[in-house]
Formats: sequence, C-alpha cells, structure tokens
Amino acid sequence: MKPAFFLAATSLAVIVGAGVWASHDERPGLLPYDHPEAVARGEEIYAQTCASCHGADLSGQEGMDWRVRDADGYLPAPPHDETGHTWHHPDEVLIAITTHGTEALIGGDYRSNMMGFGEVLTEQEILDVLAYIKSTWPERVIEIHDGINADAEG
Repeated sequence: MKPAFFLAATSLAVIVGAGVWASHDERPGLLPYDHPEAVARGEEIYAQTCASCHGADLSGQEGMDWRVRDADGYLPAPPHDETGHTWHHPDEVLIAITTHGTEALIGGDYRSNMMGFGEVLTEQEILDVLAYIKSTWPERVIEIHDGINADAEG
C-alpha cells in the first residue's frame, strides 16, 4: 500500500464527508444512508454507473466468484450486498476506493479493474452511491459497519 497517498486520500474523504454531512445523525461514519433523498440519488447513479459491473441487485459480477482471480490476474467486481466485503471497510476507505480506484490505493502489483470515479462523479454523488449501497444492508450488517466506523474515528 502507498501509505502517504492512502493517508491523503482518507484525509480528503474525512474532510469532504464532514463538510457535506455536517447535519448527519449521531451515527458514526460519513455516509448519509438514513437520508431518503441521498439514497434515492445514489440508487439512480448506481444504476447508471456501477450496476454494469457490480450487478443491478448489488450481487457482483455475474457468473463470477469475486474471490477468484481471472486468467489475467484480476478479481471480478465484488458484490456490494451483505455477502460481499464492502461493509468490512470504514467509510473513509470506501470513499477513497471509489474516488481513486483500488490499484491506486493498494499499489504494488495489485491488479483491479476498479477505476477511480473522482473525475466522473462529484464528491456528493460518490457519498450518495455509497449511502444507497449501505441502505440495502440488513440492520445487523449496518450495526457492524457503524462499529467499524466508530473504531476508525477512534
């Protein structure tokens, strides 16, 4: 991982998220998943921008096991529902991955087809998409994710 880049990216995510959602509930994290307008915007953007890879139902790349690399060494697009790994990361990391792409954050010889959307989507649109994704998780997964965010805010 490229620590300086990752630190800068996550710091930017914290600043952006804090500024955009200063009125957000007392729940930990930066995603406005409990704001219906943000979730509705995020659902629309997800359908237009993310569903072709991650599935319209958030179930991941169709017909692929998201944990098994293909012949070229790339992992398929993972699910964003509760069966995937998305909810294992704090909001800052999810924002940074969406903004900069996985390869940029992990570095080294890590290979991913996940591009950064920082020049395609606005900061608000990225937050809204992630809010939509989180809003679909079962309550127990949301509670675990909120705990991960609380630990990250530490």
